[in-house]
Amino acid sequence: MIPSQQINPASAKDIAALDVLVNSAYRGEGSKQGWTTEADLLGGLRTNPGILQKQLEEPDSVILTYRDENNVLSGCVYLKKKDNKMYLGMLTVAPNLQAKGIGKQLLFAAEHHARQNNCEAITMTVIAVRHELIAWYERHGYRPTGETEPFPTDPEFGLPKQPLFFIVMEKSLKGTD
Repeated sequence: MIPSQQINPASAKDIAALDVLVNSAYRGEGSKQGWTTEADLLGGLRTNPGILQKQLEEPDSVILTYRDENNVLSGCVYLKKKDNKMYLGMLTVAPNLQAKGIGKQLLFAAEHHARQNNCEAITMTVIAVRHELIAWYERHGYRPTGETEPFPTDPEFGLPKQPLFFIVMEKSLKGTD
């Protein structure tokens, strides 16, 4: 189990490091070291400092960060409360550290945060062709709701190399601790 002091809310001083981390895990050749890459699906960047700043400033939202024993930022997850649900996005682990339990610990921390904020469920959107990622979330109790959402057409979110859309997944937090 990862010590809880290694997972904490991000602040404005973390924006530059978050920008590097998230983009390195999702886009570009370096992201292919990990299994969560979107490099074959999307070009461009996954995020930028402006988006991260907005996420940090949004009411009822937080970016939780994971730092290793040397205080190096190695993972993060974005959370935003919407009514009685918590939206989870941008779950990120450095490509060279994937499959070592960091993502699972961030997911558990996200669920704990959601419970502390009286949320009944966590929802997320996942690119529909990301079958291995969908299966990972399913192993952690998340289920497709049957809903879909279009992929953004704004190049700020990436440049699709094929038609893409999201599926909505959800995990009930009722009766769990």
